[in-house]
Amino acid sequence: MRNIFRIHFNAPTTLSFALLSLLVLGLDSLTNGSSTPLLFAVYRAPFSDPLMYPRLFFHVLGHANMSHYFNNMLIILLVGPMLEEKYGGQRLAFMMTITALVTGVIFLIFSPHAMMLGASGIVFMMILLGSYTNLQRGRVPLTLLLVLVVFLGREIIAGVTIDDNIANLAHIVGGICGAVFGFIVNRNRLG
Repeated sequence: MRNIFRIHFNAPTTLSFALLSLLVLGLDSLTNGSSTPLLFAVYRAPFSDPLMYPRLFFHVLGHANMSHYFNNMLIILLVGPMLEEKYGGQRLAFMMTITALVTGVIFLIFSPHAMMLGASGIVFMMILLGSYTNLQRGRVPLTLLLVLVVFLGREIIAGVTIDDNIANLAHIVGGICGAVFGFIVNRNRLG
């Protein structure tokens, strides 16, 4: 009997997120750029706008272009399957949903005259959460501390010193979400 290799849908939450984001990018192209600001970007709108509320969650699916999409998905597709295996797909989906909401709300509070879209907050949440994977009782991995300093430190410095079109606040908030989630789900191994 011959061994036949089959493609395995190994990380359903991660892969579904990547595919949904790609479909949103395709929809944006089909609608000449009108669907993303309408549904997949977060910005200050009146509370009476019924689409403001889903945008707080869906902004992580929208991307400005293929380059933006690929930059985010590269990390998500690298780190997501590992996290999904360790924490489970439902738990990871919950963490992604909470991160989307928190980054959306914080962005609205601190950037009332701008628009944000993309999965960067999810990326940074996954990076920080991933640094907890080799946590052992009573020991804090040096990699966790370095990730905190390097990634979050860089974003704080960039947010203060560089005026680009990147939502550094979403990166920082996403990283903080990942650190908090990592602490919560690993608290038994911390003490």
